[in-house]
This record gives sequence, C-alpha cells and structure tokens, in this order.
Amino acid sequence: MENNKHSSRWYQNLWAALIFFTRLPFWRIYQSPQSSYKAVVEFWPLAGWLTGGIMAAALYLGSMVFPWPVAVMLAIVVRLLVTGALHEDGLADFFDGFGGGTDRDRILAIMKDSHIGTYGVIGLILYILLLGATLCCMPPRIAAIAVLAADPFAKLVSCSLVTMLPYARSEEEAKNKTVYRKISVPAAIGLALQGLLPMLLMLWLTSIEWYFVMVVPYMVMYFLYLLIKRKIGGYTGDCCGAVCLLVELSIYLVISSLLFVK
Repeated sequence: MENNKHSSRWYQNLWAALIFFTRLPFWRIYQSPQSSYKAVVEFWPLAGWLTGGIMAAALYLGSMVFPWPVAVMLAIVVRLLVTGALHEDGLADFFDGFGGGTDRDRILAIMKDSHIGTYGVIGLILYILLLGATLCCMPPRIAAIAVLAADPFAKLVSCSLVTMLPYARSEEEAKNKTVYRKISVPAAIGLALQGLLPMLLMLWLTSIEWYFVMVVPYMVMYFLYLLIKRKIGGYTGDCCGAVCLLVELSIYLVISSLLFVK
C-alpha cells in the first residue's frame, strides 16, 4: 500500500512539473493536486529534457530548410512558445529588481510588479542576442546536442538555490502561492541523474573539454548565489528562473569559445 502511495505521489509531482514548466496541455490529461507543486523543482531537469528536446529538434530540422541564423531565431521562438517565456519573465524581473532596487524590500517589490522596466528590457534584449549569437557560432549538429544537454544541466545547477537559501517571501506573498519544499537526498540523486545524463552524452558525442563546460556554470551560479544572498537573503521563483537562463547561457558561451579557439 505504501509503495503504491509513493508511486502515485511521484507521478503527481512529475506531472505537476510538466504542467508548471511548459505550456503544453498536460493539464487536459491529468490535474495534479496543489500540494504536488511544492515538489516541481525535483523534476525541473526532466522537464528540461522536453523543452530542450523540442528546441534541439527545431534547431536541427530548421537548419535543413532555413539559413542557419533564421533557424536559430525560429528555434528560440519555439522554446518561448513551449515554456510560455516563464524563465524569461523571471529574468526580466530579476534585472529590474536587482538593477533598480536599493534595499531588500524594494527589490522584492519590484520583482513582484508585473510591469517591466528599463533594466528588464535591456537584460532580455542582451540575453536573446547572446543566446542567438552563441548558437549561430556552432554547427547545427553541435548546437542541437548542446541545447539538449544544457537545458537540463542548467536546471540541475539552479536547483542549488533551493537548498542553499531560504525562500525570501512568505508562502502567502509568493506569486503562485507555493513555496518549493527542501530537496531530500533521494530527490537530489534523482536531480543529478536527470541533469547529468544529457550533459555526459553531449561531452561524449562532441569531445568538448568537460571541465570548462561543467565548471563555469557552477561558477556563474555561485556568483549569482552570493549576489542574491547579499541583496535579499533568500531566493524567489524569479531568481531561480534568472539563474537557470544565465547558467545555460554560460554553457553556450563556453562551447562557442572552445570551438572558436580550436
């Protein structure tokens, strides 16, 4: 009975993650209970297999019928549609809050505001330009494999915020009225498998130096962790989304740099 109950809970949490992190109509098939959304980060990298896989397919297939820069931009549009620009919204709020806020309360208030400011607009433009430019620097096959690996791996790295910091607001003040639960040891093992397997496959297929591709993202995450801890003393959903995108971008920057210097 207990095993069946645990299996059901695992299924509910996974389904909640797919509903939460994508805009695909999984909710039409099954509705997870609200309590399952506290555990969605435990399947965040697995959701990245789906979002990264769709973008990778759009990149590779698009390169067959469009000029490479056009295929890259279309693939970015596809991912934005699949995810509902969830993390991009967090990135804009992160730039607005940390760029325009002078203290903890002001930063949190700005990030909760639904309006986008100058820092958010400029941050998103620069992010999209760098994302498109780095992918354009890679051959289509390498770019597709890189996206398939970097999406889950960046989500794995970003999950560290949930374990290293408390939630910066109360549950009632949270945007989605849900605070992620602390990650247990079994969940951490599952996260590691979800995030590392695609990355190890990419390194094997491309022969790219692993120490740069895997160390630099953690350095970026740690720098952002120190910034977030100093400014607001805890994480928010916007912080998680922003860290995820910036860590993922650092992977593409490293790969494009390694390909350029060869």
